[in-house]
Amino acid sequence: MPNTDCELIAELKAALITQRYSPVVTGNYCAYARGFLDYLARRSIPIAEVTEAQVGYYLHHAITMFRKRHGRPPGPCWHSIPRSGIHALLRLAQGRWPPAPKATCAADTLRFTICDEYEIWLREERGLAERSIYALMWEGRNFLTWQLDRCGVECLMEMSVGDIDRYMDMRSPHQTRKSVKDVAERLRSLLRYLHRTRRTAIDLSPHVIAPLLYAYEGVPSILERDQIAAVLETASKDTTPIGLRDQAILQLLATYGLRSGEIRNLKIEDIDWRTESIRILHTKTRACSYLPLMAPVGEAILTYLRSGRPQTDARVLIATEK
Repeated sequence: MPNTDCELIAELKAALITQRYSPVVTGNYCAYARGFLDYLARRSIPIAEVTEAQVGYYLHHAITMFRKRHGRPPGPCWHSIPRSGIHALLRLAQGRWPPAPKATCAADTLRFTICDEYEIWLREERGLAERSIYALMWEGRNFLTWQLDRCGVECLMEMSVGDIDRYMDMRSPHQTRKSVKDVAERLRSLLRYLHRTRRTAIDLSPHVIAPLLYAYEGVPSILERDQIAAVLETASKDTTPIGLRDQAILQLLATYGLRSGEIRNLKIEDIDWRTESIRILHTKTRACSYLPLMAPVGEAILTYLRSGRPQTDARVLIATEK
């Protein structure tokens, strides 16, 4: 790779790190940018003269090469990843990307005017980071193109909740709930700006419906059998007192599905080694159950009692050092 290209990749990496992109994303973006520069070099295309059409040709070429290497097409979201890396490179090399479009009709003129003013407002009045501005501007351009092409240049003042719902319905398919929420937040920002600049009769931003996201909602409610086996196998390698305690607790959880309180309340006398049974006092119903002491559970508890349980007068099975 020529020195100028190496320097450009190094500058791109530094810019992405400054914008707090993760190391994985930074590495991916730089790798795709490097592949794009190689493609340009083979065709003697200066990066300063690259057009949007040429980026499209390259992505088509990249998909073809992916299919040849892997014997299958890339996933549906793959194309957006190299495109983002290439766009970041071109913003660095050309100063602006995508290049400023040329108006061909009244709708284009109105959209370009709104977008130029909106970008200035986001940068100078709201003081947002470039990464946030880029995402907001993409959504703004997309929405204005969709709305003005449908209804003409006079439609913004008459825009209704129904228009907002139709746009969200168009953007939502094949998106995760998190992505739909991001679309909604970016659209709200544009709608607030349109009302602030008196381009819409009412503020439609409160009418953008987005899904609620809950903490830890992505964490599965249950583990699959092979996942449980993997956890138990990993825990069994820790032979420290804490590791032996954790193994006993995990065996109780995996075998009997006990609640945390039921494990905390287990007493040494609840284990009947002679009859190979275990007594469980259920915290929810206060009823007692007598369950067979399964071999893996018994072995884990016995190992913990012999080598992991701290010296204490407490009768609870899982004891903690004070």
